[in-house]
Parts: sequence; C-alpha cells; structure tokens
Amino acid sequence: MKKRAFSLLLALLMVFGLAACGAPSAAETPAAESVARTDGVGREVELPADITRIVPSAPLAQIVLMAIAPDLMVGLADELPETARGFVPEGLFDLPYFGNLTSGRGVNVEELALTAPDVILDIGEPKASAAEDLDVIADQTNIPVYHVSATLETMPETYRALGELLGREARGEELAQFCERVYARALSIMEQVGENKVNCLYVLGEEGLNVIAANSYHSELMDLLTNNLAVVENPSAKGLGNEVTMEQISLWDPDFVIFAPGSIYSTVETRDTWGQITAIAEGKFVEVPHTPHNWMGMPPSVQRYLGLIWLPAVLYPEYCDYDVKAEIVEYYRLFCGCELTDAQYEALTARAFLR
Repeated sequence: MKKRAFSLLLALLMVFGLAACGAPSAAETPAAESVARTDGVGREVELPADITRIVPSAPLAQIVLMAIAPDLMVGLADELPETARGFVPEGLFDLPYFGNLTSGRGVNVEELALTAPDVILDIGEPKASAAEDLDVIADQTNIPVYHVSATLETMPETYRALGELLGREARGEELAQFCERVYARALSIMEQVGENKVNCLYVLGEEGLNVIAANSYHSELMDLLTNNLAVVENPSAKGLGNEVTMEQISLWDPDFVIFAPGSIYSTVETRDTWGQITAIAEGKFVEVPHTPHNWMGMPPSVQRYLGLIWLPAVLYPEYCDYDVKAEIVEYYRLFCGCELTDAQYEALTARAFLR
C-alpha cells in the first residue's frame, strides 16, 4: 500500500515537474508591451505600443479612420450602403457591424468582444461629458477607448495625432497637408468675399421644411462659407436639423438654397410656395453630393473638405482659380482609396452645380 502511494506521488511529481519545465510561470511570461497615453479629453489610457486592431466609436470616427487605417479596422460603427461600393476599400464590406457606441444605437457588445480590438477610437469635437461618457463605454466593453479631437479647422492635427498613434506618421502627414491646403484656400477665398457672403439655407427633409441652423453642431461649413439665414432660438445638435414652416422660409427668402440628398430638389420648381422663393425663381439651388458620404457633413467628418472644394466654386466662382474636378479626384484617391472615373465624377456631381 505504501509502495503504491509512493509510486502515485512520484508520478504526480514528475507530471508537475514536466509542466513546470515546459511552461514558464506568469512572472516569466513576457507581457505585451503597453504604454499610457493621454487622450484628447485628458484621460490616461493604457494602450498596446503596437496597435493593430481598431474599431471606430461612431460614424464620424469611421470616416476619418477609413482614410488612414482601413486595414486595421475590425468592425464598423455605421453600415456601408451598397452605393458606396467602388468608392471605398472592398474589404470594409466584410467587417461586422457593431453600432454607434457613443449613442448606444444598435450596439452589439458581445460581437465586439469576440473581435478583440486593441482600442476603440473616438474622434470628433469633445463634449463637456466626453471623459465620463468614454469611461462608461470602456467599462461596458472592457476595451480601451481613446479620444482624438477633431473639428473642421483642426483636422490636419487629427491626422497627425492618428499617424503618431498608429505608427503611420507619413500617411498622417500626407492627409494633414491636403486638409491644410484646402482649408487655408477656403479661408483666403472668404477673406476676398468679405461681407458679400451669399444669403443661403441648407434644406433637408421630404417636404424641405428642416434647416441646418446657424451655430449648430452641423453648421460649421455653412457658417464659414455662407450667410446662414437659419437663425433659430434652439439650434438642433442632430443631423435632421430644425423643423420650420414655409412661412419662415419665405421670410428668410434665401438667394441660394442647398438641398440635402432625399429632399425636394427634383420637385421644388413645381411647388407653388417654393416658386416664390428668390433662389428657386432664379434657379440658384443645388443638391449635395453624397457618395459615399454627404459632402456637407451628416456626420460632420473629414468629407466636409469636399464641401470646402466644391461649394466655394459654386457660390463664388470669381474667386476660385483651381481645378475643382482635379481636387475632388485627389480627395477620393487619398481619403477613399478610389481612383474616381469620369463617369463616377459626372454621376456624383450631376446636381451639384447650377444648371
């Protein structure tokens, strides 16, 4: 009996000994290198030194990241429409859709966890509650969340910051320099325009009775390039804008109207009430191009630089000496990975210029 017990003990010792020789202890196991970084809202976030798997927090972040690191993306915050095929990297259509993490809409936390991203990247204008909100997302997903600030003006620095974060400094600098050039030129044009900004409305909705109000989250481009007549008491922070009446639009009586995709551009001239508006009576209205994303925003991401190229040429052609088509083609190459064809360009801009 004692001999049998001793043999069993010896066998166990041999098993544990072999296990100990074959696998290092936790203290001996090399940990993945990480680094603490301070994000755009002052949070210290522990991140892998080499980031290889990223997820955007929201549609705005997704559009920014598609330009600098589409190959690192392992999921989407916004489903890509079929109309985007041929304009963005094809591999993006194979990625799982997790939903908008900042709004909580359609979020699939379980699927997100299975994908095991290194970081969730949040990009945009920081809100007052941003730090707290991002901490909540990090706690719910158990994934680091890192904020990079971005506005229309600061997009060059956004790409430089992302280039440094993702080890793509040269690519980030290339995108930053494009943004700097386009933004500086737009400012120069508007300096020449001075007080003579076009009185304009940006109109949305199936009946054309929603407007992007001045000084709202989505009006940055409108406010820079036009005299945005849509001054209301409580500007909406949502992409649908503020609902107004036809009487109010008549009182504003814009000299130029920009219609959002899906609004009343194609039928506006047959509507009696709209026919009395100066812009419509004089044929001074256009529709925003929107493939793969709305050039005026929605969401207000980097594609607004297309608006900075296109809209000044429509409103103030006397001050624009650049090749609009060449600039748009360059944007699509740099930011979408798409070599825009003549046919694609013509389809994109079919309603974008005065007839």
